Amino acid sequence: MTLTWPVMAAVLFGAVLHASWNALVKSSGDKELDTALVHFLGSVVALPLLLVFGLPPVQALPFIGASLVIHIGYYIALAGAYHHGELGLTYPIMRGSAPLLVALFSGLVLGESPTPLAWAGILGITAGVAMVGLAHPGETLHHRKALAYAFTNALIIALYTFVDGKGVRTTVGAGHTAAAYVMLLFVLDGFPYSALVWSRRSPEQRRMALAYARRRWPLAALGGAASIGSYAIALWAMTRAPVASVAALRETSVLFATVIGTLVLKEGFGIQRALGTAVIVGGVMALRLG
Repeated sequence: MTLTWPVMAAVLFGAVLHASWNALVKSSGDKELDTALVHFLGSVVALPLLLVFGLPPVQALPFIGASLVIHIGYYIALAGAYHHGELGLTYPIMRGSAPLLVALFSGLVLGESPTPLAWAGILGITAGVAMVGLAHPGETLHHRKALAYAFTNALIIALYTFVDGKGVRTTVGAGHTAAAYVMLLFVLDGFPYSALVWSRRSPEQRRMALAYARRRWPLAALGGAASIGSYAIALWAMTRAPVASVAALRETSVLFATVIGTLVLKEGFGIQRALGTAVIVGGVMALRLG
């Protein structure tokens, strides 16, 4: 398996989609509710697509079950990170640390070892992400809760990357499409976390949540569709290229999140983040050549 230009272009587009729905959650007044709403409506969007693509094989169901459990932890950590820290701080740490963990353990879990040049690309992307996310180290260290949520989520992201990478390859190996795995995952994924958020609210808070959802649902539905598209592209790419390379390339979404955070959410930007951006681009090119 190699990372071809078409696969690379697709994953970069998926990265734009991923940064977009994360910015939507960060811009909201109720990040926990918006996270639940985005993924609940994502399930609604995925349902008719599941009818089109069909169910994945039985062999893939254990991977989907494990992924659903892991993703609950992901959403909890995601909402916590955005509650305690800026998008420009938490998003790069969450997304930048995960591909390094995937690369370190991909040989053991998947039997795939990155080439030296691919390793250079992975390390370049990770270093660039750190530069972007830690543009103000002294200030960053004061956001301990945000950092704890972000690093925890990096571990969770690496874990579900392995599970879903193996699950989608099992699906394709059995003669089904990658979309069958992805759509069933998303149909089921939107309900557990949404139910958890709903159960933790009082009757009055639930009435407010319904009113909020009526105002917010068009944007949340777009966010859900972007989430599906982003992850569907990534999992499809993992059937055609090494998982560690796809995982690292997907985290170029940090670049797009930084731009969105700066232009739309009015978060800070500086020389170090600009240099980090250049390092990430260099890492992407090394990853492609590797």
